[in-house]
Amino acid sequence: SRFLDHFLRYQDDAGAKMLLLLGEVGGTDEYDLIEAAKQGKITKPVIAWCVGTCASCFATEVQFGHAGAQARGDMETAAAKNKAMREAGFHVPDSFDKLPELIGQVYTQLVQEGVVVEAPEAETPQVPMDYTWAKKLGMVRKPANFISSIADDRGEELKYCGVTISEVFEQDLGVGGVLSLLWFRRRLPLPCTRFIEMILQVTADHGPAVSGAHNTIVTARAGKDLVSALCSGLLTIGPRFGGALDDAAKMFAEARDSGVSAKDFIEKMKKTNQLIMGIGHRIKSLANPDQRVVLIKDYAKKHFKNTPVLDFALEVEQLTTRKRANLILNVDGC
Repeated sequence: SRFLDHFLRYQDDAGAKMLLLLGEVGGTDEYDLIEAAKQGKITKPVIAWCVGTCASCFATEVQFGHAGAQARGDMETAAAKNKAMREAGFHVPDSFDKLPELIGQVYTQLVQEGVVVEAPEAETPQVPMDYTWAKKLGMVRKPANFISSIADDRGEELKYCGVTISEVFEQDLGVGGVLSLLWFRRRLPLPCTRFIEMILQVTADHGPAVSGAHNTIVTARAGKDLVSALCSGLLTIGPRFGGALDDAAKMFAEARDSGVSAKDFIEKMKKTNQLIMGIGHRIKSLANPDQRVVLIKDYAKKHFKNTPVLDFALEVEQLTTRKRANLILNVDGC
């Protein structure tokens, strides 16, 4: 783009009341502006100055600026351009240091003529204090990287979802009550908290043969520390160990919610070659039931008004045990 392109845009801009040009030696762009002013294309006051007037002080031609501006004839000198612009009616100072003063004069004149309507100065925005400096002065603190809305140890006493640790023991909430506060973020009814404790008790140990226990034992015997041994066992949790509980809950709940019958559910799993998680035991059967399952089932039936998912799982058990006696609802499924 050239000077003329921008000046024509500002000429059409109602918000621009005066135009400022800062040219340089070399080229003829300033003469294009002079011609536009003569043709009436530019009518707004133009304050102009062409830098490089000191070139006449040197015996040879001088290049100015990073672009190496240089006059290639008398018309392209700064002095010639300033003279031509002044003759065309532009406001041109006698020297560069007079430019600010001339800008002020033209502006004041436009204000007096009513061309420029001065608006009140906007309030200077307050610069915020530097965070590092404010922190050093103790005015702010670093924000927490993690925020817990469940446990809170900032006060005089530890709280679990708003319940102080003293109240936990005074009201004998137990492990089930604490877990209800931390996991469900509310105090569950006593039968529910007792059920949580019951589940922890009946599933506390699976014996030494399962993969989790086996890996933990092997790692500990290898001389590793307790945390490493536990992690070794925990990493084996998956569809064939431990993970069956989640998969069983998901399978039975989705099937029950979809309205499918237990028979159709079994047929679908058979056709898609999928195991029904939570069904089957190596040594237990209907005649020799797993007492953990009996305890859980009886407690649920006694204390909970509705057990629709458990009822569906028991319907599945009734059908699977017709095929084989050990295809019972195991502790994961229950």
